[in-house]
Amino acid sequence: MLFNSLDFALFLPIVFFLYWFVFNKSLMLQNLLLVCASYLFYSYWDWRFLSLIFLSTIVDYFIGSRLSDQENKKKRKLLLGTSLLVNLGILCTFKYYNFFLNNFVEAFSFFGVSIDANSLNLIIPLGISFYTFQTLSYTIDVYKNKIEHKKNFIAFLAFVSFFPQLVAGPIERATNLLPQFHRKREFNYAKAVDGMRQILWGLFKKVVIADNCAEFSNLIFNNSDTFGGSTLLLGAFFFTFQIYCDFSGYSDIAIGTARLFNFNLMKNFAFPYFSRDIAEFWRRWHISLSTWFRDYLYIPLGGSRGSNLLKIRNIFIVFLISGFWHGANWTFIFWGGLHALYFLPLMLLNKNRKNINVVAESHLFPSMKDIIAITLTFSFTLFAWIFFRAENLIHAFSYIGEIFSSSLFILPNGSDFIGTTLHPFTILLLIGVFLIIEWFGRGDQYAIAKLVDRWKSPLRYAMYYAIIIAIFWFGGNEQQFIYFQF
Repeated sequence: MLFNSLDFALFLPIVFFLYWFVFNKSLMLQNLLLVCASYLFYSYWDWRFLSLIFLSTIVDYFIGSRLSDQENKKKRKLLLGTSLLVNLGILCTFKYYNFFLNNFVEAFSFFGVSIDANSLNLIIPLGISFYTFQTLSYTIDVYKNKIEHKKNFIAFLAFVSFFPQLVAGPIERATNLLPQFHRKREFNYAKAVDGMRQILWGLFKKVVIADNCAEFSNLIFNNSDTFGGSTLLLGAFFFTFQIYCDFSGYSDIAIGTARLFNFNLMKNFAFPYFSRDIAEFWRRWHISLSTWFRDYLYIPLGGSRGSNLLKIRNIFIVFLISGFWHGANWTFIFWGGLHALYFLPLMLLNKNRKNINVVAESHLFPSMKDIIAITLTFSFTLFAWIFFRAENLIHAFSYIGEIFSSSLFILPNGSDFIGTTLHPFTILLLIGVFLIIEWFGRGDQYAIAKLVDRWKSPLRYAMYYAIIIAIFWFGGNEQQFIYFQF
């Protein structure tokens, strides 16, 4: 069930009504409703994979229960290892088995040894990377005594399957989200209004910006051998905004939807394309994943402690695994490794915490130094996104090679885009408007969180109606959210 679909437009009000007006007297019934709604929400893609979610839930609930009663260190480690083995085993089987098998066969064939191995015809379950990491956070936090195991199984079911963030995050920590299922919740009008506003902004980013950018980026990347360098650069630019507005748009809708039910989800994006270096970019991009790897992988490996060699090792491990988390393709691994190379100089020079404040804070416009830093960081990020979007490494290097050819200085041919929903120049104008709004709201939770509150009522509602009209007027062809495949 897509957030930007008619099905969801009918589903959400029904669940909202039942939650606040039918089951509002019982916390257990509210949680049970959320479990049923979440399983129904997920079953729209493939009901068969509900069994995997339920299996992860059962395993981690049971292990959490045993950890709470167990003091023997060896047995606690065995329980934690069991959770890791089951959850990561399921994830690797469905998502990475064929990748490892194919590369294993190719490696032996390189030395002239032929191996007959059959790959598995598996469908990657929707959102498996997200809910796997979420349940693992619970087991690890119970193991580290950061959270106590609660016996309320319905609440734990709801925590694992909570529909707003089930398939594409944010990847919630048990320490933040799980306790909210144990507390009585009352309707908060101001929070609900704020949630609707964030949903509206998320839909604008997804439908107006991401889906229209997708039409051009797909056309250009899928036919890259027929275009010149300038058109390929334009395609990379469109994909850069497609993936940002698609994923952050989903996060906005998820966070806003959760707020309608009086839940607080963590912020997942903080205006990353205004970053002044790559370290700042990763503090602002997919925050729930980057902090997950920081807390559960980077710090346990030693973090920034120890020699420079150990620091370099830790950085590469985290970024390479982060890339691999996105998909079973060498392009994602290369993308992660590229970001590690971007990050290393900052870390080795102790400048990775240089830009932690909001850019041009308390100023209307950025300084020339900020403009140069933002432009350079954006350019490095755009370059890396080419590997992320390419079909394989050969495609990526061919694409980049053409960009850096003499055809870069030949303007794109308008006839190449005949038949597209909008003209490329129209999309660029929409991106420009979007960036202006983001700039003025860069210090808030999302772009229009407080921006419109500063305006008088007529102007504020004019802004809302303008966004709604833009969604219907410029709405591109319905596209699945990019991160559903991860």
